[in-house]
Amino acid sequence: MIGPVINTVCVPVTPPADQPATRPVVGVLALQGDVREHVAAIEAAGARAITVRRSAELEAVDGLVIPGGESTTMSRLLVVFDLLEPLRERLRAGMPAYGSCAGMILLASEILDTRPDAHCLSGIDITVRRNAFGRQVDSFEEDLDFADVPGGPMRAVFIRAPWVERVGEGVEVLATVPEGPAAGRVVAVRQGNVVATSFHPEVTGDRRVHELFVDMVREAIAARG
Repeated sequence: MIGPVINTVCVPVTPPADQPATRPVVGVLALQGDVREHVAAIEAAGARAITVRRSAELEAVDGLVIPGGESTTMSRLLVVFDLLEPLRERLRAGMPAYGSCAGMILLASEILDTRPDAHCLSGIDITVRRNAFGRQVDSFEEDLDFADVPGGPMRAVFIRAPWVERVGEGVEVLATVPEGPAAGRVVAVRQGNVVATSFHPEVTGDRRVHELFVDMVREAIAARG
């Protein structure tokens, strides 16, 4: 039986010696969702992608992708696989992370319209609303102007997508919906080493978001010295 929908608020490795810094190790959280598509996109963007289901695998990555899927299911599985606190610790320590759709929800500091037992990671200071654009049948595509990436508008695929209702201090808005009933809604954000999108760039063949993230991971490695 599904519990009541409420709002919830959460309080906020180095690769092997023979692994070149120019090809970082990026994990894809592989508990549920479109893992394979992100693995392919990360590899195409110039990093070595591995799947992450255990804390030891999490410790071995330079950055992490949290894919789309079902956010409350993924939240529960983080607990089942003993990954919730280790992942929060890595984020607090500055690990780069990218979340798409459900990944954006999990990375948020506050989630609206979710289950009372849902967890979030507080990786980025935003409030998101689950399924803000409607149900599966309301999925759509839109061309977006996306800051920080060259090459013109980006085709974005929204599937039961969230949007950002509140942007905290220090959070950069990268993209908004340009027109229609949801015009002006925030759908891509970045704060420090964490970036999140409401949409699914992994399904379009456009690798620019993944390339941006891999560059962020490289910069984080360089900053560590």
